[in-house]
Amino acid sequence: MHLRLDLLNGRPSAVTATITGTPTHTVRALLALHGFVPLNDTTMVMARIDREEPYYADQAANALRAEGVAVDITRQLREEIDTEWTWANYPMHWCTRDEIREVSNDAQKIYDDIRSGRLVIHAHADDGWTIVAVGTYRDGPSIHLHGENHLRVESLQFEGPAVAIAEFERLYGDAVRPGPAPATDTELEAEQARRPSAQEGTAGVHPPTGTAGTPEIEADGTDDHETLLNDFLASHGTWEKWRTWSDDTTHAVHESLVLRAEFVHEADTGDTQWSIAAYESPVGERRWHATASTAVPVQIMRVLLESLASADATEIAAGNQVSETAIGEATRPLADAGWKHTIDGRSIRWQAPGDRPVSVEFDAFAAHTPHCALPAWTLRGGGASAPQWALHFSPHTATSVLQDIAFELTAGLASKPAASQPRGLNTVSRAEIRAQPVPPVHSPRSR
Repeated sequence: MHLRLDLLNGRPSAVTATITGTPTHTVRALLALHGFVPLNDTTMVMARIDREEPYYADQAANALRAEGVAVDITRQLREEIDTEWTWANYPMHWCTRDEIREVSNDAQKIYDDIRSGRLVIHAHADDGWTIVAVGTYRDGPSIHLHGENHLRVESLQFEGPAVAIAEFERLYGDAVRPGPAPATDTELEAEQARRPSAQEGTAGVHPPTGTAGTPEIEADGTDDHETLLNDFLASHGTWEKWRTWSDDTTHAVHESLVLRAEFVHEADTGDTQWSIAAYESPVGERRWHATASTAVPVQIMRVLLESLASADATEIAAGNQVSETAIGEATRPLADAGWKHTIDGRSIRWQAPGDRPVSVEFDAFAAHTPHCALPAWTLRGGGASAPQWALHFSPHTATSVLQDIAFELTAGLASKPAASQPRGLNTVSRAEIRAQPVPPVHSPRSR
C-alpha cells in the first residue's frame, strides 16, 4: 500500500491524500484522525479554516509512517511544509508561532463541531468589530463565541441554553439574529474543497510530480517572475521564504531580517509586483525601498535580487546618502556606455543612445525633501509618457545596487522582450567600473 500527499489544485493550502494498493480501514481512520474527509474510495482531502493544512499533513505523514505505511509528499506540498509564514496584523501579537497555531487549532475544533452538528448555534450578532454567537453542545454546556475563522474563541460558558441566550440578548440587544452567521469566504472555500464534484476525473488534483503529462513549470527563469523568486530562494541559503495567510504574497527575507522582498503573485498588469525594503535593524526604521511593476524584465529583477545578496546585508541595508558623488557612481555605467544626461527643472535624465526607449531619472526634489512619497530614482522602459515598465527607488538606496542595475541596462537587455536570455552580474566588469574616477554630475539643486 502507498499514500501520496499533494496540494489541492485551486486551493493552495488544502491537501489531498491518494491511496494506491489495497486501502485499509486503519489508513483511512488515521487520515480522518488528522482531519481528512473522504472524497471517494481512494482519495481523502483536508481543508481547514486556519491555512495550516501543510503542517498537519506533515504530522499525518509521520504518524502513518510509524504504522508502516509508505508515504510520499510531492514537491509542491513539501515546499509549503518548509515555508515559514505568519498572519498579517495578527491581533494577539504577543503569541509565539506555536501559540498562534494552538489558538487556530482551537478555532478549527469549534468550526468542526458546528459543521458536524455537535455544537448548535442559536443566534449570532455583529458587535461592531466581529461576529459573536451563542450555542450549545449536544453533550455539553452552552457557550458564547467571539470572532470568526482562525480567531473564533469561546468567551463564556453557561449551564444551559436558556441562561446563555438571555445573557446574549442582554449584551447585544437589537443586533441579535437567529441561527448561525453566514459562512465566511474562508469557510466557503474549505467547503468547496471537500466536495467530491471538485474531484471528478483528474480535475482538481495535481498529478504525481515527475510523471508523464505533469504540467511542471519551466525552470529556465527567462520569462517568469514566479520562477525567478523560487530560483533565488533555492540558490541563496541566507534568504528564507515566508507566506502570509492569504497566499496572495510571498516574502523573501534575509536571515539578518534587514533586507526583505515582497512578491505579489496575482498583481494586475502594470501594478506593483515586487517591493524591496531595507531596514537599519530587524526592528528599526526603514532606510530605503524599491518597487517594480509586473512588466519589469525578469533579467533586471534578477540583477536587483542578486545585488541584494552579493554583499554584506547590513551594508546594503544601510544605503547611501544622496550626494553628487553617489549620483555619479550610481550612473557611471550609463556615462561609460554613451548615455547622455540632461537637466530638466528638478530632474536629471539619462537616455539610452540610439532608439532604445530606456531611461533613468533622478528627482532632486524628491531626494532632498523629507518624508516625500515620490521616488528619487525611476528606471523606465518604453518612454516617459507611456512606459511599458517602471522600477522606482527611494533616496537612500544603496549606490552599489543602483550601479549594478545601471550596468545591466547598458548591456542592451532592457530593450529585449522578457523571454530573452538572462544574464547574471558581471562582477569583473562591475569592479572595473567602480575602480574608475567618478565623473562629475551636478544636480539641479546645486546649480
